[in-house]
Amino acid sequence: MKRKFVRNTFAGMLAFVLFFGSGAFVNTSYANEVTDWNTDASILIEASTGKVLYAENADTLLGVASMTKMMTEYLLLEAVAAGSVSWEDQYTVTDKTYELSQDRSLSNVPLRNGEQYTIQELYEAMVIYSANAATIAIAETVAGSEEEFVKMMNAKGEELGLEEFRFVNSSGLNNGDMLGYHPEGAGADEENVMSARATAKLAHRLLTDFPEVLETSSIPKKVFREGTDDATDMENWNFMLPSLVFQYEGADGIKTGTTDFAGYTFTGTAERDGMRLISVVMNATDENGVGSYEARFSSTADLFDYGFNNFKLEEVVPGNYTVEGQETIPVDKGKEDSVAVQSEDPIKVVVHTGEEASAKPTLILNDDLLNEDGQLTAPIEEGEVVGKLGLDLGEDDLGFLDNRLASSLQVDVVATETVEKANWFVLSMRAVGGFFGNLWGTITTTVKGWF
Repeated sequence: MKRKFVRNTFAGMLAFVLFFGSGAFVNTSYANEVTDWNTDASILIEASTGKVLYAENADTLLGVASMTKMMTEYLLLEAVAAGSVSWEDQYTVTDKTYELSQDRSLSNVPLRNGEQYTIQELYEAMVIYSANAATIAIAETVAGSEEEFVKMMNAKGEELGLEEFRFVNSSGLNNGDMLGYHPEGAGADEENVMSARATAKLAHRLLTDFPEVLETSSIPKKVFREGTDDATDMENWNFMLPSLVFQYEGADGIKTGTTDFAGYTFTGTAERDGMRLISVVMNATDENGVGSYEARFSSTADLFDYGFNNFKLEEVVPGNYTVEGQETIPVDKGKEDSVAVQSEDPIKVVVHTGEEASAKPTLILNDDLLNEDGQLTAPIEEGEVVGKLGLDLGEDDLGFLDNRLASSLQVDVVATETVEKANWFVLSMRAVGGFFGNLWGTITTTVKGWF
């Protein structure tokens, strides 16, 4: 199916609109320069902010094949972090994983029936070589069975807010290729499906929560069980890695996928000059409609080129920033009558190359901490969060991956000093002074009224 890849060229200045609370975020307006290319769906995001830079048919459910393994990786890394699984744990090969591993028409490393393998080596086989039986072995280790693991996958998908997805097995194989061993609860020929946007969300969370996955996904080649009779050369299916045939500068992950149903798919990531991009292409084909390795990697390279050539990540507000005229906030019942505040972290946004981002940050105090006079109440601790410093970019057809990521345009504002609560005597004197001040004001107003 032919799609259009839009190469946006600059047509107007970037406008930052201060408009908080609407949930609508806007970037820029550009003219379109269209180039033909072929995928059923695609999406490109900037990783640190979750800003969507390009999207085509991004919300349609499509086959994902072995891109599924990103969810298996996530659940394994989560289990390792929780201490319920360790890299040194031993998995004993079952009839199921043995028989599936012997099918070399599928991506596999051969496993010996009844032999033990560490989770570390199975994980490397899954991430580098997309080994299917090794993936199922990991699923059985984490959940006790692949059926239970699939339940975990779908529950985690809901938790991560993927929205458009359904998992029926842990590897991404078509159930019909699993020799009758496919998990119960799905048809014999069903396959995992996700949208491009959901796939990008999963990849984004995987890299955000477990960035160490790149240490393995970036390995171009490795030998499984080196020095044994079962030694197997594993060349990473991500041919965009350095030294491989479609190498691309900065590429270091994440996951390919290929089945008859899904076609040639790929979730890629690359980093240059401090900016990381994540892309998803689904059912990539050549100009004749034929799927191929070259088609998916060429499409991905086009997306990366578009992102790196046209956008940059820019710090528009530095850390420790104070809003002019709001350097301090009034304090009630404190030894001091105000407290200095500033932002903690910088705010970075994605802007079009060649543009200068300009925006006036806005201080948004936490209403729950303010009295009816708009004052903070002592005591206040140094470092206490009292509000947010934010930018709103207005409306944007592409926006962010989700509303949670849109909050990257806001950072915490904290008190820079401690304000202790004044003792009872000081508070009493202030009250007395306030009483006589109000009384005198009433008297002078009344007298003025006589004349």
